[in-house]
Order: sequence, then C-alpha cells, then structure tokens
Amino acid sequence: MDLTSVNDATRIILENTLDYGTEAVAFTDAYRRVLAEPLVADRDFPPFDRVTMDGIAIQWQSFQNGQRTFRIESTQTAGDVQHTLQDATACIEVMTGASLPIHTDTVIKYEDVTIENGVAQLKFTVREKQNVHFRGEDRRAGAAIVPAGTFLGPPEIAIAASVGATEVMVKKLPSVVIITSGDELVPVEATPLPHQIRSSNVHCIATLLKPYQIEVDFIHIPDDLATTQQTIQQALQQYDVLILCGGVSQGKKDFIPKALQAEGVQKYFHKLSQQPGKPFWFGRKDRNVVFALPGNPVSSFLCARRYFIPWLRQSLGLSTFDNTYAVLDENYTYTSNLTYFLQVQIYQDKATLMARPVTGHGSGDFANLVENQGFLELPSDQNEFKKGDVFPLWRYDTV
Repeated sequence: MDLTSVNDATRIILENTLDYGTEAVAFTDAYRRVLAEPLVADRDFPPFDRVTMDGIAIQWQSFQNGQRTFRIESTQTAGDVQHTLQDATACIEVMTGASLPIHTDTVIKYEDVTIENGVAQLKFTVREKQNVHFRGEDRRAGAAIVPAGTFLGPPEIAIAASVGATEVMVKKLPSVVIITSGDELVPVEATPLPHQIRSSNVHCIATLLKPYQIEVDFIHIPDDLATTQQTIQQALQQYDVLILCGGVSQGKKDFIPKALQAEGVQKYFHKLSQQPGKPFWFGRKDRNVVFALPGNPVSSFLCARRYFIPWLRQSLGLSTFDNTYAVLDENYTYTSNLTYFLQVQIYQDKATLMARPVTGHGSGDFANLVENQGFLELPSDQNEFKKGDVFPLWRYDTV
C-alpha cells in the first residue's frame, strides 16, 4: 500500500477545515475563544487627559516665563470631577489616574519638587506636556482596538470590559467526541488485571484541546465490529468531529476502517510515511470530520498535535502552525525513509532554541514524553542529521 507523505496529509487535512459559524458569549466566558467581530472603542482611549504621575499640574507657559515656585490651589484625585486652575501662576496637586485640571498641560512628579507651606518649588527642569496621557492618544472613538480573528487572552478581555462589551461574538466551536477501542483498556479508577491497562490516550488528547475551550465527550467501545459500526453511526449524528484512538492498523480486531467505510465516511488517506503514527486514518462525511489515530500513546498524541490542532486552528480562523524551529544539539541517525518525529528536550542557548534528543523506547513509551517538550520533524530524505541543523519543532503545548 502506498503511504501518504506528511506534506500531502497536511494539505489534505487543511483542505477540509470547516467554519462552524459564530455565537455571542459573555465577555467573562470569552477567554481563549476566537473573536468573530472586532472590539470597537466606544469613546476615546484614554477618554480624558490623564495624569500619569503623582505630583503637581502647571501651565507650561508659566515655567517658560521663568517661574519656579507654584502655590497649590487644590488637589485633584482619580475619580474627582475635573478641577480648573484659577491662577496661571499657581498649581494643582494631582494623583495618578486623575483628569488633568483645566488650564494645565504639564505634570511634575513629587520627586522633582519640594513642598513647604502650600508652595511647590521645582528641583529640576521640566518638559512641556510631560507625565500626561492625552485624550485619544491610544485610540479614537470608533476605532477597532481588537481585530476579528484574535485569540482572546487577558488583555483582550480587559478591552472588552473597557468598551462595555458585555457580550462578544466569537467563532463557534465544533462538538468533539473521542472514541477509544480495545478490550485491554479499563477506566482510570479501575485496578487493571495483568493483561490490562488504564485508558490514558483519551485524557491526553482532551487536555490538548482544553486551551481552545473545547470540552469533549468520551466513548469506549469493545473490539466488536457491530458495536463499533453502531457507535460510529450514532456519533456521526451527534458530533461534528470524531477522534478515534486505536483499531486502525491491520490486526484481526482493528475494525475502525471497516466500520467507517460501512457508515459512508470517505477515506482521504490511511497510513502515513512517518514514524511514529504511521497507521493514521483521515476522512470525512458531509460536515463530519474523522481523525482515526493509532492506539499507541505516543503515536496518538503526535498525530493529534501535528494534524488535528492545525486543522482546528484553521477552522477557527487562526494561523495554522507555530512557525517554530529548533537547532539539533547533537548528531542523530535514523535509518529509514520515513519522516521521523524525534522527541526532544528544548532549551535556550542565548537567542537560539535548541533541541536535545531523548528517544525513549518507541511509540508505546509515553512515560518518555514527560522528559521532553516537543517533537522535532526530521525529513524523510535524510538519514544523518548533523549537530547545528535546523528543523520544524512541534511543542507539546499548543498556544
């Protein structure tokens, strides 16, 4: 059987991204959602001439005229109604965040003056309009502050609050189910028999999706063709995306490809020219997208990270890839014509991101994942990889 290259698989998957529309959510629930409509300033930013230092506010012209002592008329604090300087030769004490008093244009911080008996004496020279954040200096009313397509973080949530956007329009998320198969799997809370293992892949992949606020449902099926087909049939009716783990290779109980075919899911490819993760299956039925991942834990995690996350990001209107590269910090040999995803520890050497191989014991050794922070993608047309060579890096964390 011909193997699909990593590049072709990537292209096919990204050609099948889908837009799930938009929805309004409370701005307090919009963290790590993708903005569908820009956040627009409802007034100037800042909305008034804002004092940025505790001190005194004066008219610059008085300083220009040689004046160095200023009688204090009043005190303007943040939240006060704006004061007015009555005497051009006087000053007003001001606090950070306050409105700049009318008839003043320059603020001198307390550290640069001495105050005795209600009179401020300047100690240093002064620049015109210093320590003032002027109205509209950041954005004018009506300007887009946060553009559509932004992945919302703490600063953007603060902007939403500042412009009074109690609800924001965000990209709707696909509904996702993770279906595991295998008679050897038991729940996490169970005590496995010697021939059994606890189910972990589903939790690994679910955690991978949490930064995108996707909450998944879990289904486990036994190694039975009729049950597998029935479960897939129901899942196609209930969910946008099916992520299956296990049952996609050539074993006697690997029923997933046959069940998907029976349910009318079009296969786009099965088996990739890569290691680990070679048995990966991808297909689609109408607006259902199916990622059938190998059951080995390193393979399933890699395929979810390398293929599903870019698919999800493009479906939500985000940039597809991390565009991250790292430098191999030692010679490495891989004797195969497959693309190899090398587990690496990542560290910084001055301005250079370095990758140190820590290979482990194959695609079943998921304990080795905790020793590393990413996969280095080594091309299939090489076997010898030299110290100092640069390759794409797929970090385990995705945002």
